[in-house]
Formats: sequence, structure tokens, C-alpha cells
Amino acid sequence: MRSRLAAITAAAALVLGTSAACGSGGASDSGDGTIHVLVYGDAANKVEKQLVDTFNRTSKVKAVLDTVPGADYQQKLQTVINTPRAPDVFFNWGGGSIQPFVKAGLLLPLDDFIAKDPGLKDNFLPSVFNSAVVEGKPYGVPMRGTQPVLLFHNKKVLADAGLTPPKTWDELLATTKALKAKGITPIALGGGDQWPTLMWFEYLYDRIAGPGLFQRALGGDREAWASEDSRRALAALKELVDAGAFGSNFDSVKFTDGGSPALVAKGKAAFELMGSWYYSTQQDANPDFAKSGLGYTGFPALSGGKGDPADVVGNTNNFYSVLKKTKHPEAAAAFLKLMYSDEFVKAQLAIGNLPTTTGTVDFLDQSASPAYSKDQYQLVKAAPSFQLSWDQAYPPSAMTPMHTAVQQFFDGRTDADGFIKAMQALPTS
Repeated sequence: MRSRLAAITAAAALVLGTSAACGSGGASDSGDGTIHVLVYGDAANKVEKQLVDTFNRTSKVKAVLDTVPGADYQQKLQTVINTPRAPDVFFNWGGGSIQPFVKAGLLLPLDDFIAKDPGLKDNFLPSVFNSAVVEGKPYGVPMRGTQPVLLFHNKKVLADAGLTPPKTWDELLATTKALKAKGITPIALGGGDQWPTLMWFEYLYDRIAGPGLFQRALGGDREAWASEDSRRALAALKELVDAGAFGSNFDSVKFTDGGSPALVAKGKAAFELMGSWYYSTQQDANPDFAKSGLGYTGFPALSGGKGDPADVVGNTNNFYSVLKKTKHPEAAAAFLKLMYSDEFVKAQLAIGNLPTTTGTVDFLDQSASPAYSKDQYQLVKAAPSFQLSWDQAYPPSAMTPMHTAVQQFFDGRTDADGFIKAMQALPTS
């Protein structure tokens, strides 16, 4: 669900040449009676396909859904966004992920859409909707669901080992040692994707320093990364890695190809720290495990830390934004209207996602797992701070160097000073 910006490679060029995504025209074509909707390709696409079908039953202008595999999505979007193959509507993370497109004048402010249909704003939780407001103007409508990062586990693995989900950091370290002694990888990690590793940094920094450190760094205070709290967070991470929590080959495993979720589902690993879309990922690949074997908790508390144990990190939601040069703005507005429909809410809940419409609470009992949806809803509602994923809060140009620094620290190829120096060098605007 979160991907990274990488250099354009020959392989990517092949993808661009062979993929159907946006291949038949988009926002800047001559107007063929279609709008192209570009989305991140994963298990959640079944809902997007359903909504496109619903839209096409009543619209003269037809929507075409184009999907790009998650590992390639950000790269593809960057490549086509200012070309004749650009989509009319596209999936993004709000925040820093769309800021460069706004500055380049590529996106359509949604003020006029909202003036004609106030529900495009009023039917969503304000804190979520505002994540796609840039320089005072709205550029995105929430789609999919809110995505706090949770610590998932295999219930049977823990039960067989006589263990319970850790509530504190010290308990997590003790559980790690107990699982390792039994020959079980304590924590699955898709290190080959890099962004799953980042989630550990996000939570440790929040628990130890509180959300203020990251907000200062994002605001341009580079000394925040060199603070004592920053070094404490890095020391805690190193202790967990050195304890063997992630095994020895985590950089050869990916989440995006199903590798790390399979380790948990098959009982080869006990835990995985991942966004709440993990439920739909397991439901799609391992439905029996998702139904009865998958457990989850919030991130462990850390004694002496400045962060509230109820804080969460992750993505407030995903968003649909509209290209300024679309030939069919009215059709795009009508398509966005479906994002607060009852059909949308029910379909997202059916795959374990939690939409952020104001009416979602009325449908929680219809979720694929009502308990999971209600727990997630309460978690987000009660969180004093919901910190946007670092690689989505920063501009896209920061993504690759950030991920590289994260991976190299976990690998032991750089120390705390090296990590701090790399983070201080990131562009913040």
C-alpha cells in the first residue's frame, strides 16, 4: 500500500511499454468519452472495480480502471503524470505525495466540485479530508480506508509457545528471545521493499520522542534528527535487530509479492508490523487464517518515553486527485461522489478496510470482521496523534534516500551518525 520513488530503469520502461494502464489515453487526450482512473494494484482493487462498474451503469462518460502493481505504482505515476498518458483521476497518499504536482500546476483544485456537492467534503472526517489540502485548497477525496499501523500476529504460534502479545517494549524483547529459542522467526519483515522497515522507525521515534520531533524535522529543523531522543530511538531499534527479531534474510523478503505475509500465515514467523490493509491482504491470500488465526494489537508502550502509548502512525487514508487537464471534469466529480456512498462503505468494510466517511460507524456490524473494524475505529478515534508515514509526509524526492538510510541502518551498513546525517540531508519541500 505504500511504495517508493525509484530511478527509472529499463525494466520500468518495459512495464510502461506493455502495461494497459493509461495506454489508451488519459486526461490530455482528445476526449474519447472515457476517464482513466489509475490505482495502486493490490487485493483492494476488487472494490475499485465494483465502483467503476457502478459508475458506468449510469454515466455516458465511461470510467476505465488502470492498475499498476504496488511495487511499480509511484514510479509509474511520476513517469506519466505530465504526459498524454496521464490519468484523469489517480490514487495517492495526500500530504507530501501530491505537493510537487500541485506546485507544478498539474492538479485540479476541488473547490468548484465541493461548491456544487458539499458532501465531497462534509461526508468525511475533517482530520482525514485535510490531509489532502495543500496551500489551503483541497486536492483529494478520501478513498479506501484509514490505515493505522498495527502489530499483527499468528495466534497459534504464540499459543503453542505459551506467549501472549506484548504490551510493552520490554515484553517484545523477551518474546523475541523466547521465539528465537524455539526456532521461529519472531517478526516477519519485507525488508526488500524498504518501506515496511520504516514503520519500526516511525513508532519508536513517536514512543520515545513524541510526535514533535518528526514535525520539527519535517518543518526544516535538521538538528531534531541529532537529538538525544533520536539517538535513543535508534539504540532501541538496534537492540531489537541485534536480538535476531527479524532473522537474517529479511532484505530478501518482500511484502509486495506476498512473501512476508505468507511467513506469518504459515506459522514461520510470529509477528508483522503493517498497515491495517494487512487484513485484506491475508483475507485475499489466506482466507482461513484471516478469519480465525490472525490477531492484532497496537504498538507496544515504551517506559520513560515522551510519546502517548495511544498514538498511531500510518496513512490517514488514500485519496483520489484529479488532473487539471481532464476533458471530463463533470464525470470525474460524479465518480468521486461514489466515495461516500453506502455501497462504497459496505464494500470496503467487507475486505477489512475502514472508510473515513462520517457514516461509516453505522455499518461496522456489516464488516468482514466487525470486531476488527470496531477496534480499529476506536484506535483511530482515541489516538492523540496520528502521524502520517514519513515517506508520504516528505516530498517524493526524499523517498529513495530515506528508504536507503533506513535499510542501511537495519543492515548494519551505517551507524546512528550515518543515519542522522542522511535524514538531515533530506529535502523538506
